Amino acid sequence: MAVETELKLHISPEHLAKLKRHPFIRSLSADRARTLKLYSIYYDTAGLELHRRAMALRLRRVGKQWLQTLKGGGQVSAGLHQRNEWETPVLSEQLDFAALKACGGDLPGGVRNHLQPVFITDFTRNVRLLRFEGAEIELCMDSGEIRAGQSSCPISELELELKSGPPQQLFRLALALLDIVPLDVEHTSKAEYGYLLFSAAKPSASKGRFTPLKKSQSIMSALQSMIGDCLAHVQSNVPGALLKLDEEYLHQVRVGLRRLRVVLSIALSMYPDAELSALREQVAKLCVELGRSREWDVLVTQTLAPICTRLPEHEGLHEVLSVSERARGKQHVGMENSLASQDFQRMLLRFGAWMHGEHRETSGTTLAQFAVQTLERRSRQVLKHGKGLAGEDAAQLHALRIACKKLRYSTEMFGGMFAHNKAEDYVTALSELQDILGTLNDIAVAHRLLNELDNAARHDTLALIRGWMEHDYVERVTEFRKAWKRFIAQKGFWS
Repeated sequence: MAVETELKLHISPEHLAKLKRHPFIRSLSADRARTLKLYSIYYDTAGLELHRRAMALRLRRVGKQWLQTLKGGGQVSAGLHQRNEWETPVLSEQLDFAALKACGGDLPGGVRNHLQPVFITDFTRNVRLLRFEGAEIELCMDSGEIRAGQSSCPISELELELKSGPPQQLFRLALALLDIVPLDVEHTSKAEYGYLLFSAAKPSASKGRFTPLKKSQSIMSALQSMIGDCLAHVQSNVPGALLKLDEEYLHQVRVGLRRLRVVLSIALSMYPDAELSALREQVAKLCVELGRSREWDVLVTQTLAPICTRLPEHEGLHEVLSVSERARGKQHVGMENSLASQDFQRMLLRFGAWMHGEHRETSGTTLAQFAVQTLERRSRQVLKHGKGLAGEDAAQLHALRIACKKLRYSTEMFGGMFAHNKAEDYVTALSELQDILGTLNDIAVAHRLLNELDNAARHDTLALIRGWMEHDYVERVTEFRKAWKRFIAQKGFWS
């Protein structure tokens, strides 16, 4: 069994042609470029049993030779794909289960007799072995298509496969290539695109999750894992957000970036690092920009639209809604430009380089102790900001909301290390409190945005909207007081 370690990058066909001819590539080449025609047939059951188990089985024709490959397990972290791979030559275009077993590959029970071709990849690969800063990296430039029945999608990508040296060098090379041509870190493999074509399933936004931590892990290992989980959450949703497939994609990008910001804050409190600090600043800037677009989203969809529905004949309301929609559109354009920019891709690659670099564990604290310390500190901050708060102080409510958000994300990160039955009631009470605080904050933000729209002609209409919001605010404050009492009655599950 081999472990395949590669970084996938999407590139447009015109930039792929430019890169092939670029002197930088030639200066790193250890041998002459080779061109291969690769035709692969992927097999699975009609219900995609292998895919559900994170496995892929294919036959690939390279020239006149057929290769049988089973891939399984592994992970994707900051765009770096690492998977276990069992590969062996076979005599023809036919699966050879004996050969698969002989090389260590093992299929789930009951699958063998139900396998069928599900999709095909057909592409040309230009291959070069590069020597870059002490590492040997195979650069593959792929161009072709994926076919499943009558459906197809193009292939135009780079694969940087590590042959020797540290994985960090894959990201450093990608950053150098990014200075030559535009590139996008590819979170989805060719096989994954093939499965999507075959199933014709409607894509959906991905909700991020933190990989369960083990108490035996080092703190640095845990932090790297959490940063990787946040990056995967963001990356998997950015394409859908840019294509406007569903508003949930953009929401999940925002959540992923907010979680990442909290993880980075925790990491820097333990391990001061100039590169990580610079990356946190970039993430914070993105959070502010995406937060601004969300503010207008909420004003338009959750405040103004319902009022306009109740008072459909009120021309002033519809004029304010129209102006707000234009402001919302302008914010979205700026946000989309940021997510589609090469600066965003450079940030992802810099994260990858940092995550796969060498970082010494300098603390004698165990991960379990660190988790307790972090949760205890976050809990004290929530209690501090909520103490004596009746619900009228908008600035204090905002500070409490931020503290609750940090505590909530921290419980998501570390909660799995503690007994589930103890954490459940605590998280439920915290989530309820956070939701109410979020609504109160949305009302406060709506007042600020309405101030930006205020003029003499709209004054009476805006007064009507504010009156409606104040009524809602009073009801929410009552809910907040009850939720706060329920929360402070909970004991920290980490104690």
